[in-house]
Amino acid sequence: MRWLLLFAIVAILTGIGVTYQTQQRMLATHAPPKPAALPVKMDSLRRGLDYEHTEDGQRKYRIVSSTVSQEKDSSHVKLEGVELRLFNKTQDAYDLVKSATADFDQNASRMYSDGAVEMTLHVPVEGQPTRPLVKIQSSGVTFNTKTGEEFVSTDRETHFTFENGSGQCMGATYDPNKHELHLKGPAEIDWQAPTPHAPPLKIEGGDVIYKETDGTIWLNQWARLTRKNMVVNAVSGVVHMQDQVLREVDAVQAQGTDQYPRRKLNYGADEVHVLYNDAGEIEHISGRNNARLVSVSDGSETTMNSDLVELDVATVNGDSVLQRALGSGHATIVSKPLPTPGGNPPETHVIHSDTIEVKMREGGREVESVETQSAGTLDFLPNQPTQHQRRLEAEHMTMIYGATNQLESFRATKVRTETEPNEQERAKQTPVSKTRSDNLTARFDPKTGQMKHMEQWGDFLYEAGDRRATAERATLEQDSNQMTLEAKARVWDATGSTSAERILIDQKTGDFTADGHISSSRLPDKKTSPSGMLAGDEPVEAMADRMISANHNHLVHYDGHVVMWQGADRISAEHSDIDRDKRSVIAIGNVLTQFREKSKQDQNAPPDTAPIFVVVKAAKLVYTDPDRQADYSGGVLLTRPQLRVKADVLRAILSPQDNDKKTDQKPEPNGQGDQEQSRLEKAYADGHVEIVQATADRTRTGTSEHAEYYTDNEHIVLTGGQPQMVDSKKGFTRGAELTYYTNDDRLLVSGSPQQPATGRLRRSQ
Repeated sequence: MRWLLLFAIVAILTGIGVTYQTQQRMLATHAPPKPAALPVKMDSLRRGLDYEHTEDGQRKYRIVSSTVSQEKDSSHVKLEGVELRLFNKTQDAYDLVKSATADFDQNASRMYSDGAVEMTLHVPVEGQPTRPLVKIQSSGVTFNTKTGEEFVSTDRETHFTFENGSGQCMGATYDPNKHELHLKGPAEIDWQAPTPHAPPLKIEGGDVIYKETDGTIWLNQWARLTRKNMVVNAVSGVVHMQDQVLREVDAVQAQGTDQYPRRKLNYGADEVHVLYNDAGEIEHISGRNNARLVSVSDGSETTMNSDLVELDVATVNGDSVLQRALGSGHATIVSKPLPTPGGNPPETHVIHSDTIEVKMREGGREVESVETQSAGTLDFLPNQPTQHQRRLEAEHMTMIYGATNQLESFRATKVRTETEPNEQERAKQTPVSKTRSDNLTARFDPKTGQMKHMEQWGDFLYEAGDRRATAERATLEQDSNQMTLEAKARVWDATGSTSAERILIDQKTGDFTADGHISSSRLPDKKTSPSGMLAGDEPVEAMADRMISANHNHLVHYDGHVVMWQGADRISAEHSDIDRDKRSVIAIGNVLTQFREKSKQDQNAPPDTAPIFVVVKAAKLVYTDPDRQADYSGGVLLTRPQLRVKADVLRAILSPQDNDKKTDQKPEPNGQGDQEQSRLEKAYADGHVEIVQATADRTRTGTSEHAEYYTDNEHIVLTGGQPQMVDSKKGFTRGAELTYYTNDDRLLVSGSPQQPATGRLRRSQ
């Protein structure tokens, strides 16, 4: 808008003053004026005035008054029907000022019009104006030609109209030296954008100064911008105009609101800058220092704080619609769910980063995405006792939101997470869990905002107390609280570790299932490990196709090609179960156990001495540690050097550990019992028993339905059925009970009335 009222008023004062003084000099000298100095036409001093002033051949102003009068001995000249035209430099237009009456005080060099004054700016000299002209209306106007400080002033209500709006104030002054128009408050300007559907903008201030030179409007004391549903209040502000088009607004300590039925937007900052496009529509808002943006929708309240907040705005159907918000410098976004009747609110989300970008959905009522453009953190703050407090740190984060501003999906890179136990878990002393990975994605329930699924990959690491886990990829299902590790998966704690292609962990219980090329290692525990089976001081290793661990590794199940070993001791089967509380082992399917015999002479034996093993094959093994009993069934075959035992079932009693043996135990009279401390103390075989002892030069075979084998003095007792001992050199022997001592080849035969002894076999001399 052009505020040329100033120049019009200057012209009025200058023109009237010069004309009246010239007339007075003419009367005093009784001499006619020189035509070149005063080219005026008038019938008399009281009948009219028509004067045009020129300088250097250019018209400066023209003043016309219907009557001019002056009382005797008075310095006041009264003018009626006053009209002033102030020409511009190009001589093609002028500013027109009209007043019904005016009073000019010659001594004070001041003219005053108590009645209505109307000014029209930039009237073309020829033809009609091509656009609406600026018009100003007021009364009680004073024109001061002496001081030049307040050339024009009024304390009365002033109205003005221009091409794109109108305005009013309660008093105005004009400073010709500074080209400043001062509108006294309260002042307001109603500005209409050139576009047909854009809503009008109202500019208000407690004190308004228009600086014509740079086209700015200064709003002092207080300022307010109102546009439909948008209101901005500030301590002060500056409006920048260009060619009658609103371009920029700067406000200090500003607070703005943009309110609709289902959405409310609040923003504020110590400094706010608003940009307008060529159509007069808001396209950008920026707030600096203590900048704050709050978006409230049906389901949540989202607050952004930053050193600098920038808002991209578009006008859609006459509404100012937020499209994008960018927070720079200590940026924080808090997304808080609003309570709903009968609803369970999800966690509150708090994002910290140096730079955060928010994009809005079409219509500007809901958040579409939030993205950090620098390293940051995301905190999940619980709003229910069952929820967990989580923190996520990442180099980059992107959050996608669904309806009602509910978080729908999440992605981050170079991630670290930390999850606190909830109230119930803290009572059970559940540890804090931590993860690390190169990438992370998460999905959330679009209705509730609760996290449903999380996936991490690339150098994944998990920690919870002394438990650790690694993998190429890990997924977490929140409903079941189960974590799945895939590709090079491994879990471990202070007691051991498990590696597999895939591991499924129940985070609540710690139970896990492993699949594919299982490799397990666990340190021995004398209190819970089965002492007779794999009970040495070395770690217990295991391999299988599948593994299930429960009750903090107290229950372990292996499936498929199972192999467990500790040093040279080994158990293999198709399936195996370990119960550490009951201290038992169950193995099923192609069972093979291998135990190395311990000898007191081992430490002095030559390095190339072959180890001695007891190997048992069967369909099934059940071992219970309290009685150190191993029950084999299904085609049992026991082998040790020069001895083989076959039976349908075999019950083996294992020797106690060294620290369980009595120190006063005496060796056998034959002096042989202390040569080997066998893992096998004794064994009972039943059903189709066959015992074979083979040496380099002979083979002895014993058969019966029942057999007993004792390792302390190396003897075998055959009973049941028709016990028989066949010697490849000496023939055979039968009896009700056959007792054979393998160390000295003694064979004792006992008969019965039903089954008399038929022979006795001794070693030849």
